[in-house]
Amino acid sequence: MENKNHNSRTVAVGSDHAGFEYKEHLVRWLKDRGYTLKDFGPRNADSVDYPDFAHPVAGAVERGEYTFGLLLCGSANGVAITANKRPGIRAAICWTEELGRLARQHNNANVLCLPARFITKVDAENILHAFLQTPFEGGRHARRVEKISG
Repeated sequence: MENKNHNSRTVAVGSDHAGFEYKEHLVRWLKDRGYTLKDFGPRNADSVDYPDFAHPVAGAVERGEYTFGLLLCGSANGVAITANKRPGIRAAICWTEELGRLARQHNNANVLCLPARFITKVDAENILHAFLQTPFEGGRHARRVEKISG
């Protein structure tokens, strides 16, 4: 689905309890850099079910209300699997800056999934920055991305 909000500085954010601390950190980081965002929760580190937050984030990106999504959980697997159930979502698990860049460059990923238990907060900032600043390369990659939805 085409994004109706053409401002690339909009981000929908969510996590589970394992990603809560990093989510809070990255929400502040994004705000400090002038991004417009919506924090879909959770509001504290109590145990929660990741689909309850991944679906609303992915839905907001799918509907074009936000350009990008950011999801965090312990491994990033649960939130990525959930987000990728939605048509038009290309959620990528990234644990290095290079993977963050390639997810955008080659796969036109629109949701970044970070594994909070396996990276540092500085890593998370750097990966998020790389993801948000890297444009989709198009070309041969566009053909491949078009084939994703079947």
